[in-house]
Amino acid sequence: MNLGQSTNDVYPTAMRLAVLSLLRDHLYPALRDVEDAFFSKGEEFDDVLKSGRTHLQDAAPIRLGQELVAYGRALSKTRNFLKKAAQSLHELGIGGSAVGTGLNTSPEYAGLMVKNLSEQTKFPLIKSEDLREAMQSMRPMAEVSAALRNIALEMNRISNDLRLLSSGPKTGLAEISLPSVAPGSSMMPGKVNPSMLEMMNMVCYQVIGCDLAVCTAVQAGQLELNVMMPVISFNLCFMIQILGNSLREVKERCIDGIQANAERCRMYAEASMGLATALSPVIGYVHAAEVAKEALEKGKTLVEVVEEKGLLSKEELREILDPTKMTEPETPF
Repeated sequence: MNLGQSTNDVYPTAMRLAVLSLLRDHLYPALRDVEDAFFSKGEEFDDVLKSGRTHLQDAAPIRLGQELVAYGRALSKTRNFLKKAAQSLHELGIGGSAVGTGLNTSPEYAGLMVKNLSEQTKFPLIKSEDLREAMQSMRPMAEVSAALRNIALEMNRISNDLRLLSSGPKTGLAEISLPSVAPGSSMMPGKVNPSMLEMMNMVCYQVIGCDLAVCTAVQAGQLELNVMMPVISFNLCFMIQILGNSLREVKERCIDGIQANAERCRMYAEASMGLATALSPVIGYVHAAEVAKEALEKGKTLVEVVEEKGLLSKEELREILDPTKMTEPETPF
């Protein structure tokens, strides 16, 4: 009746094909679009000089475009890692029947199934070299789940950065402005909240939780079968769907509409104590430290103090504070 099939080898095969299909058709395109959006915004804001921050304190200058390109690069690497993890799903245990021994199947069955499934799905599927291992172990699912979790970790971090950079508009950093999606408060008129990024945060937390569910279910297999396959399959497909949906929405409703507040960024860059790092090679570490100390004590910018002390002319300061020269390593001879 089952034509040599068993739930025990069909179900793991169906799980693999479902995840591969969702990744290809749903998540990879959405993730690529978000990467491209960050690269595009990075190019748009490449000349916007701002203060870098480490430990949430003033640090050396950086360009806003460099920050945004780095976000795109980070997501690109998580996508590549996911693709490598998903390669393990191409190995099928179909034909193992009940316990991986191929009982009640014809000798050609497993090979023909893999061949036909490859033709129908367009995936480079292969027959597992050990049908028993392919049935017992849900390791490939854990690998993909971990890669999805990594995307959530990176996207969560990036969302938090964008929320911080857009904080304000008067009492926060306000280095960038986000599109207004909806009125942010029923009580405070004119308030606009970063709701799309907060949505992204919540999706990321959900994905991280799903990964834990997958991990515990993967290790729960016993002897020749893991009976926790339904919860593994559900959570993996759910993770892919909500990540793809949220990435698509946050790209269209948030990232594409980011605007740079260039004057604010420049003001922070010139007021930042981190600027002393750029001045140090020119006026010396001791003078740079003295300038930084005086600027803090008198509530002035480093540029103002340098000009007052006559350490550098306005022309020299313009040369030193050139965004490209200050934020790129010098080309060696």
